[in-house]
Amino acid sequence: MKRMSVVFSMVLIFSLFFGSSPGAATSQSGAMENYIVLFKASSVPNNAAQTIAEAGGTLVNSYNEIGVVIARSDNAAFRSNLLANSRVEGVSATGNFGVQVDGGFADEGGLEAFASDQVSASPIDDEPLGWRQWDMRQIFVPEAHAVTTGSPSVVVGDIDTGVDYTHPDLAPNIDFSRSVSCIGGVPDQNPDAWFDNHFHGTHTAGTIAAADNGIGMIGVAPNVKIAAIKAGNDDGYFFPEAVICAFMWAGEMGIDVTNNSYFADPWLFNCRNDAEQRAIWKAEQRAIRWAMSKGVVVVAAMGNENIDLSKRNVDTISPDFPPGSEQEREVTNACVVIPVEIPGVIGVTGNGYFLRKTYYSTYGVGVAQVVAPGGDNVFQRPQPVFPSGSILSTIPYYFCGGPGSACYGSASGTSMASPHVAGVAALILSQFGKMPQGRIQAAITSTADSMDCPPNPFYPGPSSAFEANCAGGSGYNGFFGHGQVNAFNAVTHTP
Repeated sequence: MKRMSVVFSMVLIFSLFFGSSPGAATSQSGAMENYIVLFKASSVPNNAAQTIAEAGGTLVNSYNEIGVVIARSDNAAFRSNLLANSRVEGVSATGNFGVQVDGGFADEGGLEAFASDQVSASPIDDEPLGWRQWDMRQIFVPEAHAVTTGSPSVVVGDIDTGVDYTHPDLAPNIDFSRSVSCIGGVPDQNPDAWFDNHFHGTHTAGTIAAADNGIGMIGVAPNVKIAAIKAGNDDGYFFPEAVICAFMWAGEMGIDVTNNSYFADPWLFNCRNDAEQRAIWKAEQRAIRWAMSKGVVVVAAMGNENIDLSKRNVDTISPDFPPGSEQEREVTNACVVIPVEIPGVIGVTGNGYFLRKTYYSTYGVGVAQVVAPGGDNVFQRPQPVFPSGSILSTIPYYFCGGPGSACYGSASGTSMASPHVAGVAALILSQFGKMPQGRIQAAITSTADSMDCPPNPFYPGPSSAFEANCAGGSGYNGFFGHGQVNAFNAVTHTP
């Protein structure tokens, strides 16, 4: 997600050491595209396939529970043909849009390989690379692990770019029966389909649940299961049909928690007063709400734009596919970032080693729930104590060897913050059993360590390029929400 999921930089650690309108549809030749078709009712009509066919398209997938159909057509009049149907609320093409997950500010630059002599014993479950995991110590994960390391009966769905299921720190915890690719809007459980050919999903999965096995690093909840739900394609685009499919899959499969380190394409802000954007916004909203109604806890990254989501904003990056198509537009509170601004979603901002908001993290009263380590190598680099202010985690084998390679890298972004909170949610469920989304959110926020707004308006300063104004007090504010997530408090003091 561009300037949302990750401020990209990587440190490689090689495995050296570890109903339709009547009549025929108007036919006009156009590009083959996928479409979101939103029906007015929260169910799909029985004759939806016929309706789509008569409008000049083919039904790809149908979600009767939320009144949404994924269709495909090369008929340039397909959208207008469908909108003539009184039961159709909106139609939007999705194929010409997208925002990549790995864009944005670069806070390190270059790659750095580490030799085995830099590995030492760790206070975090004796993992060889635990000494580099300042983020886990910052949120009291070692103390939480003395209480619980999670239960394999708890499943976290990582809605991302897939997972390298051969990674030795992830392989023990992959739930193959609930992993899936949603690319194109149709579930595909072939492991080759949901393998991570990008890096992002493998990195977030490691923060959630890298195993306690003495090989490399450890996750927040090292004994829970990970379901890879691939909604971001190999280029890092999160198209609407894939996002809808992902949440419907999570609800159908009984997944306990989802981590969402992206914003849903094609626009950073989806505006309900725009006819085409409304269809995508409402379809995704229905899918997310349906998943939550099935007991899915939804955790989401706030974004990397350093903007206040509670204010009127200017969107300068949407849509950016094909390249150069960005359109600057002013957006109001009628426009939301999905999924983080859907009510009930746990929004996570990012901080760094010095407990300050990262220079890139988006924020905002009413959206931010908690803060977690996202990494910041510009203003919060901890040298010489640690070699990097970014977040260490697993990355796919092809960065440093063949399948099964113990490969690791560091990256920064609110994408890296969100999986910490998803992992804590999994620990809570492991310790206290199944409970509604609202109780999980209350448990996370009520046990967080409160943090005050900083005094400097050019935070983290001194450059005004990163100006950000914090509203609120120590109990709750737009930078840190209810405070920094505390894994130990969450598993010992949850009400």
